[in-house]
Amino acid sequence: MALVIEGEERIAAPIDRVWEALNDPQVLKECIPGCESLEKTSDNGMAATVTLKIGPIKAKFAGAVELKNLKPPHGYTIEGEGKGGIAGFARGGADVTLEEDGPGTTVLRYAAKADVGGKIAQLGSRLITSTSKKLAGQFFSSFNETVSGS
Repeated sequence: MALVIEGEERIAAPIDRVWEALNDPQVLKECIPGCESLEKTSDNGMAATVTLKIGPIKAKFAGAVELKNLKPPHGYTIEGEGKGGIAGFARGGADVTLEEDGPGTTVLRYAAKADVGGKIAQLGSRLITSTSKKLAGQFFSSFNETVSGS
């Protein structure tokens, strides 16, 4: 089951600071809902463990993410895959772009695509889509607060 999520955040911080935070495993770990660990494995790769509850299913996903198409400080593509045992799997990616909007303000736009399978996919597309949008919203608003210091 595939889904697409798009959105944007206005962040009260210069583009260079936003870019730096998007590449900082500690910042990302703090902002990703349910993230238990996030470690850099290479210049553009990270390993993560995330526990999520989707409807009645709670699963721990172990996976890896890779940053591609890096265009500092204007954006990148993040791709990843996580396996959650009998709960299933999730894989996907997001194109993230940054644009200066006056001094000290950055607009972050994202377009994410995800594909889920296994027990999770049996929950139905409405629940998965709404949960995914909620998680994306939580990540980006938390990221915004962290980076802008508000």
